[in-house]
Amino acid sequence: MLYSSSLYSASFLLASEGPSRFFMNSIVFWAFVMLGAMVIGGYFMFRKFLKVLPKADGKSKLDWQNHWVESSRHLWTDDSKDFLTMLVQPVPSAFRDIAKHSIAAEIGRIALEEKAPAVTREHCIKGYISATPKRDNKFLVTFLEKNQIDYQPYRHLMDK
Repeated sequence: MLYSSSLYSASFLLASEGPSRFFMNSIVFWAFVMLGAMVIGGYFMFRKFLKVLPKADGKSKLDWQNHWVESSRHLWTDDSKDFLTMLVQPVPSAFRDIAKHSIAAEIGRIALEEKAPAVTREHCIKGYISATPKRDNKFLVTFLEKNQIDYQPYRHLMDK
């Protein structure tokens, strides 16, 4: 009797169809979603890694950004800080702090090279334009026009 019941259960296991087609398709779908997320994350991590690599002068792009921000910290007024905050509003909130830091570094570099006593709105506009990637110039112009900021004297910076 014991032998026949184990034989029955073994034949039942062999006769079962396995997981449903929907379940297997959902496993494959989520595998592709996870793979896509890992690829996207890896891309951004690799870009960050490239910024940390030292250039010919021995400093990385991030080192230079930190240098310009720290060197120009005493030049920033409350008005220029508020203006910079307004300029980075179109940047998605997840990237806003990073964008603000890189734009502030460019503004600080420009102000220090001009030996300015303080960071002005003109420095902020110049730094904002030159720190913004060329592919974003359309959004940059739209944002500046929407906020009634005259960028014509700095239009040549967009062509670089």
